[in-house]
Amino acid sequence: MAKSFLLLFAVLSLGGGLFWPLNKENHFKKSLKPSFYQHPLSIEALRKTDFPGSKIIIEKKLEPGSNYDRFLASYRSQGLKIYALLTVPFGKKPENGWPAIIFNHGYIPPREYKTTEKYLAYTDGFSRNGYVVFKPDYRGHGNSEGEARGGYGSNDYSIDILNSISSIKNYNDVNSEKIGMWGHSMGGQLTLRCMVASKDIKAGVVWAGVVAPYSDLVGGWLKKKPSAVYASENISWEEIKEKSKDSALWDSVSPNSFLKDLSGPIQLHHGTGDKVVPYQFSEKLADQLKKEGKDYEYYTYEEDNHNISANFGKAMRRSVEFFDKYLK
Repeated sequence: MAKSFLLLFAVLSLGGGLFWPLNKENHFKKSLKPSFYQHPLSIEALRKTDFPGSKIIIEKKLEPGSNYDRFLASYRSQGLKIYALLTVPFGKKPENGWPAIIFNHGYIPPREYKTTEKYLAYTDGFSRNGYVVFKPDYRGHGNSEGEARGGYGSNDYSIDILNSISSIKNYNDVNSEKIGMWGHSMGGQLTLRCMVASKDIKAGVVWAGVVAPYSDLVGGWLKKKPSAVYASENISWEEIKEKSKDSALWDSVSPNSFLKDLSGPIQLHHGTGDKVVPYQFSEKLADQLKKEGKDYEYYTYEEDNHNISANFGKAMRRSVEFFDKYLK
């Protein structure tokens, strides 16, 4: 990945590059230059990717929850076998199927990740309230095939999520018109990317999301993070920052530049004591959503942490009520 970035910048510095003229079908901000290169991480590149998904395979039945079944499942994404946690409510399903929530987990070292660990209280909050929940592992995580290249320097994880949507839409128990998405931290960035790339997501909820524009992420937050957080990116953010001052690049890869295309209303949650992801990221996104005239809700939790631990019950109740409003 790093080599492809450096080669691209080298070509550009010699006066070449991959240029793609703006036209009425493009969704970039009016402030962008008349021509620019389409970066592999760009939103337009993501939109042009195919997401056929696959049949969902039940690999193993797990211990059930309070009022729902739990399964270790799998599906295909770009030829890779991706594992996922799947929960299905007990009882008779609605005539058109259960509403579903795609669940995007935050950063966990890929080699340490296990499908059935972490986020158990989070998935339970939705599963026991009448939702099918599908939590993709992302490629390279746990037993999923492929290389884990990270959530900020590659569209890989977004592609896995969008293929999970195509897969869950064809699952017998799901209402394909009632699909929402939840994301935490890195999963918040992925949620925002997917909501401007696909119209299938009817509502989104983000907790402590990395939802600032890329110009802010590369210029500050990412380069200050411990190397372990983004070592899997296979990319030097500092090198990219030094080699390109072109705001068109950062706008093209930032979902914040495409908020007018957001597929549905979005709800944001952030603790003001978050030491991992600054709450100002969510604050800035809320301001951008307001300027775009989008339907959104924004909640802060005084001095709470990255996991919103002290206000977990309140944040979960608000999240469930939000999904109920738009998916039931």
